[in-house]
Amino acid sequence: MVNYRIPEPRIARFAPPVYQCRRARGPLVLDGSLDKAFWKDAPWTELFRDIEGEGKAAPRFQTRAKVLWDDGALYIGAELRGTEIWGHVTQRDTVIFRDNDFEIFIDPDSDTHVYAEFEMNVLNTVWDLLLTKPYRDGGRPINSFDIKGLESAVAVEGEINRPRADNRRWSVEVKMPFESLLECCGQGAALPRPGDFWRVNFSRVQWPVDITENGYEKRINPATGKPCPEDNWVWAPTGLVNIHYPELWGFLFFCREDETFTIPPDEYLKWELRRVYYREHAIFDETGAFSPDVQADGIDIELSGRDFTLSCPSSDGKTRLLLRRDGLVERVYQ
Repeated sequence: MVNYRIPEPRIARFAPPVYQCRRARGPLVLDGSLDKAFWKDAPWTELFRDIEGEGKAAPRFQTRAKVLWDDGALYIGAELRGTEIWGHVTQRDTVIFRDNDFEIFIDPDSDTHVYAEFEMNVLNTVWDLLLTKPYRDGGRPINSFDIKGLESAVAVEGEINRPRADNRRWSVEVKMPFESLLECCGQGAALPRPGDFWRVNFSRVQWPVDITENGYEKRINPATGKPCPEDNWVWAPTGLVNIHYPELWGFLFFCREDETFTIPPDEYLKWELRRVYYREHAIFDETGAFSPDVQADGIDIELSGRDFTLSCPSSDGKTRLLLRRDGLVERVYQ
């Protein structure tokens, strides 16, 4: 059996969720609570689902998020319901998902390369980093990246690390200034305008636990002697247990009060290119070479040694969309 380096996600059709992100009406004073006027006009996302998507059981605890923006920053709030409220990690920029956590992923230019990752736990310990590209494509994390001006807060309805308390939920607020987030776009990046979109995902990691006299302890699999795998609940399922598939993240549109936007036609064309990218990498793992013979209507395949480039005309015919072997998506003029 072939161990594929880049597994193809089990997605029946390309249909990421869409969020119409409205403008904030005033300043945010962070305290972790979403029950205040600042968030009143922000719609909730759909309830998070299992990361693998269709056919998986609904999460045992509900999670949802809200987003707003102004000229200076992006504001994210999330509500994480459930009785298991605990955390231990207190050092910034360490692996937060060893605890239950809330995570944010942002790719401002929808090219799947150079994107921001943010994680926080119930203790408001945070980890912000930059990914040069997905790990599957040889990407590496840049832990020295800091979101300048980042602010975050947590509110708890219950007690942390107290299983027998009246625990109901915890909520978070995060302020991310655009100045740092635009580093994901390279030179010439501009502040978002109404009608622009960013690719975004939100994730909740929740570990199965047992309650002991010492509090919460991760449930151990007796067959392995190790903790049982964590649950991954997300806004935009990726079809496999890997959040680092930016091509399947949701669409966050920056809009005015009553505007709504839909996924642009070129994003569907990018998905058709991506499907060929999966097949080419699978063929390479099976045979040791890429193939010029993959069936792909309207898509050109250019091979060069151990490299390939896929391309097709854009929806308006004025440019071409390119997808390279390492997953980078580009637009070039014909």
